[in-house]
Amino acid sequence: MITKLWQVFSSTFAAFFGVQTENNRQRDFTTHSPISFIIMGIVMAIMLVGGLIMIVNLVLT
Repeated sequence: MITKLWQVFSSTFAAFFGVQTENNRQRDFTTHSPISFIIMGIVMAIMLVGGLIMIVNLVLT
């Protein structure tokens, strides 16, 4: 379970920056459900926006 979660996280993180390898992409499309990547992408996007909001609030105060 933890290994699958880590693979989904690392693949989603790499995809955020556009540095996913072809081998990992092939592995992801054959072994994991797309819904797990969608959920992880939404969670990571919320974390990114939340982090940016926190940084802007720290700079402005």
